[in-house]
Amino acid sequence: MPAPQPTGPLVTRASLATDLRALGVESGETLLVHTSLSSLGWVNGGPAAVVHALLDALGPGGTLAVPTQTGDLTDPEGWGNPPIPREWWETVRATMPGYDPATSPSRGVGVLPETLRTWPGALRSAHPHTSFAALGPRAARIVDGHAPDCRLGERSPLARLEELGARVLLLGAGYDSCTSFHLAEYRIPFQLEDAGRPGPAGWHPVTEVAITADRFDELGAAFERDSPVVRGRVGAADTRLFSLADAVAYAQKWLPAHRPQAG
Repeated sequence: MPAPQPTGPLVTRASLATDLRALGVESGETLLVHTSLSSLGWVNGGPAAVVHALLDALGPGGTLAVPTQTGDLTDPEGWGNPPIPREWWETVRATMPGYDPATSPSRGVGVLPETLRTWPGALRSAHPHTSFAALGPRAARIVDGHAPDCRLGERSPLARLEELGARVLLLGAGYDSCTSFHLAEYRIPFQLEDAGRPGPAGWHPVTEVAITADRFDELGAAFERDSPVVRGRVGAADTRLFSLADAVAYAQKWLPAHRPQAG
């Protein structure tokens, strides 16, 4: 049987850049982007065309950042998608490869972050679980100094993005993908948890602030109701653009009141 025709709309690098500018993306700004490539329509050129479009809208003075997480380099005891047999845990811990910013592929964050991670000139932070990649004149400031015991807190790229006045672009992605809310979790703070990681000398136990995206969709809906969030379409994707600092400040107030573990 012949393959079915792709569903549209047909979008291109130029049309995406036009849509991004119409939404309000500004030349020279710093942008943290979460994406769902499939929501855009049929993209001529795939994820590379989307990266080009974002860079076109930001211009040479702008900086693009994305999460490039490596959730497969975590303790297998906590894996649930899918879980692995308990009797495998120790072997997996003992043989898991260490994190390498240059070669460890991102996982669970979509194809566009992996595309940007390997883009010429892109830089990546050093955290073995929750790294970020960035491209542009402020990239080094964003990714440098990502502490191994601070996934998404004050010594992570999120705090540097906040300092730079970055905005968040949810490009077809929902608020459950909004990493900025996790910075608020560090400031509440949450309870601690073991967040071990592999290393050259074996498995390293690390105590970290516990984080979860539980109820982020509700948090996002409330934030959008009460805050200046720009909404529009980029290609076929429902898209949101807002201040990262505003999102963190709102989450710091909302989470203790609506999520018991944030108390």
